[in-house]
Amino acid sequence: MSLPSRLRVWQLVRKELLQLLRDPRSRRMLIVAPILQLLVFGYAVNTDVRHARLFLLDADRSADSRALTAALTSSGYFDIAMRDDRPAAMTRALDAGDVLIGLHIPRGFAADIARGQATTVQLLVDGSSSNTANVALGYATQIVGRYGMARGAEIAARAGVPAAGAGVDFAVRVWYNPNLSSRVYNVPAVMGNVVMLMALLLTCLAVVRERELGTLEQLMVSPLTPMELMVGKTIPAALVGMFNVLIVTAVSLLWFRIPFEGSYLVLAVASLLFVLTGLGTGLLISTISNTQQEAFMSMFMYFLPAIMLGGLLFPVDNMPHWIQVLAYANPIRHFLIVVRGIFLRGAGWTVVWPEMLWMAGIGVSVLWVATKKFHKTAA
Repeated sequence: MSLPSRLRVWQLVRKELLQLLRDPRSRRMLIVAPILQLLVFGYAVNTDVRHARLFLLDADRSADSRALTAALTSSGYFDIAMRDDRPAAMTRALDAGDVLIGLHIPRGFAADIARGQATTVQLLVDGSSSNTANVALGYATQIVGRYGMARGAEIAARAGVPAAGAGVDFAVRVWYNPNLSSRVYNVPAVMGNVVMLMALLLTCLAVVRERELGTLEQLMVSPLTPMELMVGKTIPAALVGMFNVLIVTAVSLLWFRIPFEGSYLVLAVASLLFVLTGLGTGLLISTISNTQQEAFMSMFMYFLPAIMLGGLLFPVDNMPHWIQVLAYANPIRHFLIVVRGIFLRGAGWTVVWPEMLWMAGIGVSVLWVATKKFHKTAA
């Protein structure tokens, strides 16, 4: 098979770039759409719980119960939405979805603490949204636990009780994301999904649009080979895709203030491989579709499962084993591992090369299949 002609490829690349840049709708899609998508998804994909509605049932009405309540509300995680002295009222509020969590401080709470005895408080959480419930319960449990330890140490010191002997000093240190902010974890992943969507849009309708406009017949009688046609349509889309990577990276760093600990060169190479997988998939869809509507629907039939299996919303490691194996063919999964590693942990070549190898293999495979599928003499 002869190598592609540089002159013919350059003329096709020039034609594709002019076609993209002259169309006002294409310019808006290439520049404005990635920014809007990253801003919307960056704020929407957030698993942190802030200002959760709390029902307070304080049967003790003591200084200690008020201090515990203040510890919960001052954290910013909880706001007291309702108060009552009847347990049935708290149950009704949880059943109706008026509050997320209920706190019941029993009578004798302060007296038990003063005597150095174990005491209890009750936390009831609306578990209809399991993720939110787990996060809120984790926050509340930690706050109540810290308050109990601090108050117990204070009473022991006042009573002159000797400190406990040496034992296990359990200290938790969070690396890479000290504040456990979900945005720091999710925004780099959102970048990958936005870039993939733009790459698919750039190429998914390429061949089909040529066919519907009648210009495909002109390409069929030209000296262009299928390889030259694929290369000529891939290069402009790859340039635009890398421009989108630059835009979303800038928004992530400057707007969302996501920490960046890695190498921009590693990120650029990984992004190029990822963009090529998206372009190859889009070209493949374009070559097997007869209309733009069919190509558009096929694109979303691929894109939505790819998001689900990519690790943005749910950890791939928690999925059934056969789905984890299937997810190896998903370039989004590999790119999310790479981009999160580069942004948060400063991962380098020695860490991310397996994922980059997977993306290179997927990209070459889909581009090869797309080229084989495209028959220059087909109608």
